Amino acid sequence: MTTSAATILIVDDHPANRRLLEVLLAPEGYTTVCASNGQEALDMVARQAPDLILLDVMMPGLDGHAVARRLKSEASTSSIPIIMVTATLDRSARLASLDAGAEDSLTLPVDRAELWLRVRNLLRLKAFTDFLRNHGAILEQQVQARTADLQRFRTAMDATADAIFLIDRETLQFVEVNGTACSMLGYTREELIQRGSAEGGSVEPGVASAAEVRRLADGIMTGHGQDNHLTEFDIPRKDGLMVPVEVNRMAHRFGSSWIVVAVARDITERKNSEGRLHRMAHYDALTSLPNRTLFYDVLRSSIAQAGTTGAQVAVLFIDLDNFKNVNDTLGHAAGDELLARFSDRLVGCVTGEDTVGRLGGDELGVILLSDDAPSRAVVVADRIRDVLRRPFTLGGRSVVTAASIGITIFPDDATTAEELLQYADTAMYQAKQNGRDTYRFFRAQMNADALARLELEIALRSAIDNDEFVLHYQPKIRLDTGRVAGLEALLRWQRPGHGLVSPAEFIPVLEECGLIVRVGNWVLDAVCRQVRLWRDGEIGDMPVAVNVAQRQFIEGDLQAEIVSILADNGVPAHLLELELTEGSLMANTAHTVSVLQGLRRHGVQISVDDFGTGYSSLAYLRRFPIDKLKIDIAFIRDITTHPEDAAITLAIIGLAHSLKLQVIAEGVETAEQLDFLRAHGCDQIQGYYFSRPLALPALNVLLRESGGLLNMLSRTA
Repeated sequence: MTTSAATILIVDDHPANRRLLEVLLAPEGYTTVCASNGQEALDMVARQAPDLILLDVMMPGLDGHAVARRLKSEASTSSIPIIMVTATLDRSARLASLDAGAEDSLTLPVDRAELWLRVRNLLRLKAFTDFLRNHGAILEQQVQARTADLQRFRTAMDATADAIFLIDRETLQFVEVNGTACSMLGYTREELIQRGSAEGGSVEPGVASAAEVRRLADGIMTGHGQDNHLTEFDIPRKDGLMVPVEVNRMAHRFGSSWIVVAVARDITERKNSEGRLHRMAHYDALTSLPNRTLFYDVLRSSIAQAGTTGAQVAVLFIDLDNFKNVNDTLGHAAGDELLARFSDRLVGCVTGEDTVGRLGGDELGVILLSDDAPSRAVVVADRIRDVLRRPFTLGGRSVVTAASIGITIFPDDATTAEELLQYADTAMYQAKQNGRDTYRFFRAQMNADALARLELEIALRSAIDNDEFVLHYQPKIRLDTGRVAGLEALLRWQRPGHGLVSPAEFIPVLEECGLIVRVGNWVLDAVCRQVRLWRDGEIGDMPVAVNVAQRQFIEGDLQAEIVSILADNGVPAHLLELELTEGSLMANTAHTVSVLQGLRRHGVQISVDDFGTGYSSLAYLRRFPIDKLKIDIAFIRDITTHPEDAAITLAIIGLAHSLKLQVIAEGVETAEQLDFLRAHGCDQIQGYYFSRPLALPALNVLLRESGGLLNMLSRTA
């Protein structure tokens, strides 16, 4: 607005005065409007505000001072400059005008030049004031807009789950941080920005110095504003705890400066998950010990360290003795508890520099790094045996166990982790073979024996598939008639390239590698097929006894298997006799009793083999459905020379007869033994004196030619 284009309101109750002022202002190009009284002036201002007002002081109704006060009290009109026009301008009148809010005053008659100058100056002042006011409003709008932009920016930053730090490259100050950064590090926004100032020291998470920040920023700027590499590190919280983060950085130009944007993601949960996965992959869930994988890694590291320092490494391979019995009798939960508690005791047997791990099942291992590993291994092995002598309480029961330990030494026995552990396993097996609850150092011969046993196990698995097993039969003779009372079926292995293998060599292996049940079922089926052939031929009914292993009662359904085999072959149940050792009877007792009672109801005969060498408990003789007792060969061998053996034999015969059980003496080899047994009422005998175990061709000849009666027995009568 120019001052010449301004609108001036003239307020005066005298028309002549109004006309005079219009005439005086006209040459300057001002637009004039007039009001004859104060109220009219206020109405005109309300409709259209003028740029300046010439206001007469003395008017009827609202005088000039009242109008001025009204205008200056309203925000919309307070900025309109007012010049008071009065007939007299003394000091008190001038002060009254100024007090009413007028900016200036004139006296009538008005001097034209003075009027022009006063009007011009006030209009210029108003124009400048309007400019300042408008510019201030614009600035305020800009500030408000920028504040809104900043708020929107902060809202957007705060909406992300990542912490964002904006850093000025030159000042190394935090220009801005988001709410996630504050909550992540435990600071307010103001505290965090202050910490990130040049005065605050640390200026960027994970970076140690200002120079490093600049170097980092320069590298990002050189790389076109983007850092393509994620960086992982820990940053400190206000409370001193460390937060693992993954940081990506970018750089943006703002005018002549650069802003580095660091985006940090809290990876605590990921690190925890990685830790859990690492633990699952490297530690045993039951015992919390290193698992087989981690044990091997530690062993390899120990070997490498020993190779550098000249030290030795001892590996102890530990296996709990009779652990299977705990699982079978008390349950797997008790077995797990035993392993966990034993692991705790085992850790107490070594130092923090040694390693204890679970290799699988009830097998554990220890790694010892020492200048004298053999001596340390002996000390640790003795400690392990000592801690096992204290009972474990499992499910309210006291359990005592022991361990067999195999020991190998690097570099004496082997130079690789795999060989050391393999040879320690071999030595442990040798410790078991030597009575358990002991330890053995590895010797080269052990490995040869282990390889031979492995070869034997592989050959046995093939023997089942290739039908290499055969049965021999040994007659049992009734002493009162001299007739064959039945036969005992004895398993033999016709191993290709080796000939006939003794049962003592392969039966234990069948039991240890879990093949005994499969082979036992084959024996039962083969016996019943042969009994059927005899029954349909000239020999007739011939009872056959079959040895049954303990595992046949535990695994599968022995009763159903036998009943099915008898039915498939059409053999009466009384022609089949099961021979069990005392140990088989006492294992898993309730189940064994149930199976034997079921078989007895079908008519199958039950006998106890090797009686007198095991539990020899009257309790199980009462509980189990037993038909016969077999006196072990250990008592028969010296029956005529050792009074103790004779007394035991007589006691067994008397006990059996009092329980209405038959007695069979096995291992009879001399006429003197025969005479003693017959004289004291033994029911049946079995041994080399009459016949070795015979293959089927020879046995059939014996049975057909004798007609079931052995003349040698009658000759001694």
